[in-house]
Amino acid sequence: MNMPVVYFVGAGPGDPELITVKGADLLRRADVVVYAGSLVNPALLDLCRPGAVIYDSAGMHLQEMVRVMAEAAGEGKVVVRLHTGDPSLYGAIQEQMDALADQGVECRVVPGVSSFFAAAASLKQELTLPEVTQTVILTRLAGRTSVPQHEEMRQLARHQATMCIFLSVHMIRELVAELLAGGYPADTPVAVVYRASWPDERIVRGTLADIADRVTEAGIKKTALIIVSRVLAGNYTPSRLYDAGFAHGYRS
Repeated sequence: MNMPVVYFVGAGPGDPELITVKGADLLRRADVVVYAGSLVNPALLDLCRPGAVIYDSAGMHLQEMVRVMAEAAGEGKVVVRLHTGDPSLYGAIQEQMDALADQGVECRVVPGVSSFFAAAASLKQELTLPEVTQTVILTRLAGRTSVPQHEEMRQLARHQATMCIFLSVHMIRELVAELLAGGYPADTPVAVVYRASWPDERIVRGTLADIADRVTEAGIKKTALIIVSRVLAGNYTPSRLYDAGFAHGYRS
């Protein structure tokens, strides 16, 4: 007898065309879909077949979701748990998968396009530039969910790397204060991308000196990614990868 299965699928950042081919195929095959209604673009549900049973998890607690998914999977149905972006980032999927495993349900994860990739695409910006930074830090400001002390924003800011900051735009002033305390200069460029890849996407640019005022004026309070980095300044040394004088295993 085959073990029952639940598929955790990354829906992508918003644009329904940014779901993976594998993820779209699973949605088309699904008998039961539990989707993150507060974040996932409902246009993706148009991929579901007419008979599919669809649950919005926004009003469900963990035990309800696990019960729905485990029962359907146990009946041999194709079950998809649809998460925004890539489910491995701030998706709270570990607790769901562990609870399902306790009930003898196998979980398979299909990765998705994260909003930080979509934001970089909208900005037409490479996040790692030679002699500027080769490191990207994905993090969030402590709020209702705490962060370990050694990962506090001012500690991470000391690296002066590109920082992609999730779930923090509603605390933009506190965030700026922490970044400045960690050592970022006030003239460090910042871009705030609201609903990256959605039709109503908006981009607010500035520096640490003025970005809080700009975001407040724009009325952005949620669903935005904050990118802090010198790469946004546009000053860099071109990569040696395509330099005519640089030989490597594929070009002499």
